[in-house]
Amino acid sequence: MLFSLVYFGLGRLLQTLALTDRNDPARDIELLVLRHQLEVLSRQVGRASFRRRDRLLLAATSRLLPRERWDVFLVKPRTLLRWHRELVRRKWTYRRALGPGRPRLDDGTVELILRLARENPRWGYQRVRGELLKLGTAVSATAIRTIVRHAGLGPAPRRGGPTWRQFLGQQAAAILACDFFTVETARLKTLYVLFFIELSTRRVQRAGVSAHPHSAWIT
Repeated sequence: MLFSLVYFGLGRLLQTLALTDRNDPARDIELLVLRHQLEVLSRQVGRASFRRRDRLLLAATSRLLPRERWDVFLVKPRTLLRWHRELVRRKWTYRRALGPGRPRLDDGTVELILRLARENPRWGYQRVRGELLKLGTAVSATAIRTIVRHAGLGPAPRRGGPTWRQFLGQQAAAILACDFFTVETARLKTLYVLFFIELSTRRVQRAGVSAHPHSAWIT
């Protein structure tokens, strides 16, 4: 008898809720049935097995639902976030070129570069490169800068002056640094965020967000 009364009351309640929705009451009842059946299945299945396309769909839809409604998924919220991070990682994966990279400079050339830099503190990297070309040795300015920096020598024209850390400490209040970081949307669209940071206070200011940060936009 009690079960019959509960069944009758539940039926009347569902009918009242269906009548309040004038758009499509059958759709709401269908969603209620599907959700309840999903809850029943989740109690019976120990651990669901998801294919890659299942993870793709659930990770994409999770970014469109409010966090408080993620209880409709069979997996925990941290699993959904891990799947989304995996999709972002796969997007940025690329094949590396096979084979060795740039050949290493011989020790004699490295010693010559360091000697020119020490004996001529006002010579920049391009000037050192030009002098090497006169001697028949072709080395890029980037390689010269890397060698000089690894040896602990600062940039011209004051290689014997304060270190880069000391200079930044003295001039931090007047220096701003800028850079980009990226954000991936639910549809794996990359947004570029331009930000500035004050070196003295470490305060970060967001300048703008764009999917296509061309030179005119950055200016």
